[in-house]
Amino acid sequence: MTDNTQQSPEVNGPNSAIPADLPTQYAPAEVEGKLYERWVERGYFEADAKSGKPPYTIVIPPPNVTGSLHLGHAFQHTLMDALTRRKRMQGYEALWLPGMDHAGIATQNKVEQQLGEEGKSRQDLGRAAFVDRVWQWKEEYGGKILGQMRRLGDGVDWSRQRFTMDEGLSRAVQTVFKKMFDDGLIYRAERIINWCPRCLTAISDIEVEYQDDDGELVQLKYGEGEDTVVVATTRAETMLGDTAIAVHPDDERYQHLIGKLIKLPLTDRSIPVVADSHVDPEFGTGQVKVTPAHDPNDFEIGRRHGLPMLTVMDERGVITAHGPYQGLDRFEARSAIVAALREQGRVLQEKRPYVHSVGHCSRCKTTIEPRLSMQWWVKVAPLAKAAGDAVRDGRVRIHPADMSSRYFEWVDNMHDWTISRQLWWGHRIPVWYGPDGEVVCVGPDEEPPTGEGWHQDPDVLDTWFSSGLWPFSTLGWPDQTPDLEKFYATDVLVTGYDIIFFWVARMMMFGMYVMEEPPFHTIALTGLVRDEHGKKMSKSFGNVVDPLDWMDAYGSDALRFTLASGANPGTDVPIGEDWVKASRNFANKLWNATRFALINGATVSGPLPDASEMASTDRWILSRLNEVVAEVDGYYDDYQFAKLSDALRHFAWDEVFDWYVELSKTTFAKGGRPAEVSRRVLGEVLDVTLRLLHPVVPFVTETLWTTLTGGESVVVAAWPQDSGFRDGAAEREIATLQQAVTEVRRFRADQGLQPGQKVPARLELEGTALVAHEDAIRQLLRLQRAGDDFQATASLPVAGATVSLDLSGAIDVEAERKRLTKDLAVAEKELAQTGAKLANEAFLAKAPDHVVEKIRGRKAAAEADIARLTQQLERL
Repeated sequence: MTDNTQQSPEVNGPNSAIPADLPTQYAPAEVEGKLYERWVERGYFEADAKSGKPPYTIVIPPPNVTGSLHLGHAFQHTLMDALTRRKRMQGYEALWLPGMDHAGIATQNKVEQQLGEEGKSRQDLGRAAFVDRVWQWKEEYGGKILGQMRRLGDGVDWSRQRFTMDEGLSRAVQTVFKKMFDDGLIYRAERIINWCPRCLTAISDIEVEYQDDDGELVQLKYGEGEDTVVVATTRAETMLGDTAIAVHPDDERYQHLIGKLIKLPLTDRSIPVVADSHVDPEFGTGQVKVTPAHDPNDFEIGRRHGLPMLTVMDERGVITAHGPYQGLDRFEARSAIVAALREQGRVLQEKRPYVHSVGHCSRCKTTIEPRLSMQWWVKVAPLAKAAGDAVRDGRVRIHPADMSSRYFEWVDNMHDWTISRQLWWGHRIPVWYGPDGEVVCVGPDEEPPTGEGWHQDPDVLDTWFSSGLWPFSTLGWPDQTPDLEKFYATDVLVTGYDIIFFWVARMMMFGMYVMEEPPFHTIALTGLVRDEHGKKMSKSFGNVVDPLDWMDAYGSDALRFTLASGANPGTDVPIGEDWVKASRNFANKLWNATRFALINGATVSGPLPDASEMASTDRWILSRLNEVVAEVDGYYDDYQFAKLSDALRHFAWDEVFDWYVELSKTTFAKGGRPAEVSRRVLGEVLDVTLRLLHPVVPFVTETLWTTLTGGESVVVAAWPQDSGFRDGAAEREIATLQQAVTEVRRFRADQGLQPGQKVPARLELEGTALVAHEDAIRQLLRLQRAGDDFQATASLPVAGATVSLDLSGAIDVEAERKRLTKDLAVAEKELAQTGAKLANEAFLAKAPDHVVEKIRGRKAAAEADIARLTQQLERL
């Protein structure tokens, strides 16, 4: 594992962000911003499409132009950055491509709110002026998150930054629309859609959030006498649009009604009774009101039976049907209609509150309204099949594998996709209508038809249409660019399991259709970030955390390491401030250990000494180092970020800092060739450890590594490789040493000795693996050499050796013996009492299970106390 990094005379120069020597404490705020700008200026994150290096590509899930960095972003960006930084160090041409989504509804809402504060509406400005205003807003306020990504340390290629409304991506959108239109995969039809009365646009099924709301269920009587039917509804206002009653064709109860006309209350209309197999005769009365223009199931019944489709609400949810309810909001009309029917004796039953699942707009949370509307659609069946086949035949791997079922559940049951939105901000649908009913779809290199009566479709495309093209449109498609040739298909998509339906499936469909190969080789699904108690973060819960606050307080590395440490594939990630503090402490420990190494002359120059010159401690730590390199590589390849973070933390803190650094102090104190060897080994261990940690904690490792090695930057340093060096004998020897030291430390703590308190001791180590480590044992345990008057008051058998201590000057042995004897008597009494209860059959038969388990726990604790106290007394 010799260092093969690039060197530069600029290191520690007057313009460097790295100090020539390390201050006593690490101050992240003083170095992070400078380091990041230096990385960008030197072009470390820029990918070269013409290089001979193998490509590695990740495209960022484009954040909304309206957005700011939240913990979910910080979490996924940390993982993507770690993957990209490691691959760059491994010699790949690594491209992590950044960009933003125009976020149609969200951005339009922002600008409309701004206009509202000025007393204006978008209609006052007109379409062209309003779109210009949105572009102005985007330039002034949009993209706040891009600066925050720099704070986090995102190693993205800023030279390739894209926006879903920029010229190149707009060309890609128009090209794909034209191709799909010509292939018959895009069509226009009047169907039931999800309509948001607040955003005034159609939204797709996946943009509807369902939640349990308190509503009302009313049972209504239509008709009279033998021609009476009874229906139940939670949306009484829609009865104004009923055009039929449906029953199951095999339901014998209602055979006499099929084909008859039933008087519809509150109107001057009569509606037919139709037979349709969609009706469940076992549910409710088995009679269903049919409102084809306001319910998706009723729409299908209406199509099968040729029923009229009466729209009784406008786009704002206001009743448009003739009569006293015209002009009422839908919820006002609901109450008024139920009251009128109640007065006529037609309300047979009311259940209030009636908790049921209700759809809401995912953006503004308004209750959505099913509505008959003319919209543009994508015929998804062939696209979804191709997207499913790519995973089934192994071309794309979903990780973790048990998440595949979620993906298949969606792509195997996908409905046609509503892609038109009644907005002004977005990619306008490239279709023109002529005066004689002509419909012309125009590609990006074609001139639209002109002349009297020609006009463009006013709608824009769903935001997910353009973001679905992201993996190839950002690389220059439809042009055959060097970027596209080099970096498509991308290697991995890192994203939350919550947007499999929104984004992942869309990209898979478009990638298979346009590029004829999947857009990525692996889909690495993450969980969602939650608070430290595992609760969803929400403003209403008061537990939302701004990651910038934690970065300000503890440094970006601390936040990143905390997030990576919780990243088990597909599993939600709890996070709390105490955990970020702990990660800050780890960074400080890393800093202090490197300072110690520098002060003591640790070096990275020249090859490692031969193993024959090394002490067992040196061979042990190098053996463990190589094992950790191999372990971390395996975890990276399996996207096990929590495990790799834990492995690195354990190795660095527990083995390097707490053991090897401490053992090295004895070696350095003696001097000579053994000290020279250990200085080189310590430098090697820190060099490799810092490189292993760099992808997750880039800032502190850059500062320490460049100071330690004199290298240009750890960003472009070589990723460590397992040299194959192993020394099982040295590992066993040091494990024995650790066991012995730990046992004596535990005994000292039990006797109330302070960690730094020195006591006389005699060590009998001959014939054991500890014989070569007496000086280290005495240093680690603060054990003085025994004088002529040494009187052992305690003897500890450890690892085949004996450590005898004279505690007479440190503790009152007789008083300690009395205390331990008293505690032992209490433990024995507890054991006797719990044992007697558990031996009592009558008690066991009557006592609840949790009570019995509690007593069993008390008995086990008493047994453990007795064993511990007895051993302590024997040692005294």
